[in-house]
Amino acid sequence: MEDDGEPEQSSWAYLPDVCLSHVFHWLDDRDRSRAALVCKKWSCTMHSGSLWRCRTITFYGQPSRARTLEFQSALWYTKKFGKYLKHLEIKLSSPYNTPFIKKFQVIMRGLLSHLGKCNSHLESLSIKYLELDCLIWKNVVRAQFIKNLAAFLKRMSNQLDYLNLKGARITLEEGCELLNSLSSLTNRSFISEINIEDFFSLHLSVYSSALFHQTMSKFHRLTILTFNYNCISDELLDILREHSSHSLCTLNIKCHIHDPHGQVISGLSWANLAKRAPKLNVNFFFERVMKHDHLARILLVEIPVRSISLRSCYFSDPDWTMRPTLTNLLPAYWHGLQKLTLELNNDHELLDNELLQLILSCKRLLFLKVWAYLSVSFMERLLQNRAERKCILTTIKVRIYTAQDDSTEEEQLLADIYRKFKYLIDSELNYFVITYPMV
Repeated sequence: MEDDGEPEQSSWAYLPDVCLSHVFHWLDDRDRSRAALVCKKWSCTMHSGSLWRCRTITFYGQPSRARTLEFQSALWYTKKFGKYLKHLEIKLSSPYNTPFIKKFQVIMRGLLSHLGKCNSHLESLSIKYLELDCLIWKNVVRAQFIKNLAAFLKRMSNQLDYLNLKGARITLEEGCELLNSLSSLTNRSFISEINIEDFFSLHLSVYSSALFHQTMSKFHRLTILTFNYNCISDELLDILREHSSHSLCTLNIKCHIHDPHGQVISGLSWANLAKRAPKLNVNFFFERVMKHDHLARILLVEIPVRSISLRSCYFSDPDWTMRPTLTNLLPAYWHGLQKLTLELNNDHELLDNELLQLILSCKRLLFLKVWAYLSVSFMERLLQNRAERKCILTTIKVRIYTAQDDSTEEEQLLADIYRKFKYLIDSELNYFVITYPMV
């Protein structure tokens, strides 16, 4: 008997548009373009604005054929669907010579010009690690790039909510020019989040610049500000208090050994800011700034500190001791500290007791990461206190340095400790502890 009915359709034909769009969301550009050839419905889905709200474009310094195709595709689709774009990330991977940088500048000029004309929805822009102080950035190319970026920021200033220019490494004047572009239309900016960590060139005393203070006074709705300690002054804290205290939630502050950090900040300035901005939390990240007298000038008791990271990297000084920092400075934040990271070269002093006492004194401490010379028994004592609810840690990541080539005995002890507290670790902790020979 002949079947006159219509051919049975695949279940995919009945998939709701919202579900089909979600599937397309997980496809890369190549697979999306192929899927769009299946039928008219899938082609329409391909052109749905929701698929093109986020873009990452990576400029490869040493491209392979596959990377070149990936870059060309990302660039083409960004231009084609640029009117839908809300979040744009530009990555510069391993730039190696001036011709490459020149090509990057030319492509960015065209891209930013196109988006400036067609896009009215862009909310976030991230271009990290430009390192404009490198020699491969010739003066003319560098100046043209900054000019194009400033023009784009000016055009987008009334809608941009997030800007990340981490690692730009530019002069004070160039940096302020870019930041001023965000407020050039109304003489004030309502952007809420800015990342200008390592934004300025090394060794600059930004904190003493009237131009920088004038620029920062134009921001009136900051919620998150990420920057270097060489930008901080009493004047800047007063500016933040006056213009952004109603919205300010987070200050992420990096202090690097090569950045000036000897300025004196008044505890009263911090106290006034904290009083006017009750939601404020401050996160400190120290790189090779380890000496107690340096830290004591920075870590004032009036600061509402939530997180501290101290990384010694290759810092080594036989006269340096970590003990005063653990016993005198950090306990001042017992009521607010939630995250503590310590990466130390403490081969000449054992800090088990001091560190454990600090942890137990910090009543809100949830995250602990320590790379240091410790005894294995420290972990047993820490877990025993956690089992007795004397601390509330939920994450414990410890790398126990040892001066011995063979750490078999220590690893066996750690295994025994794990078995003893397995019930606690498996049910309540994000736990990772190893030994690490330092020879």
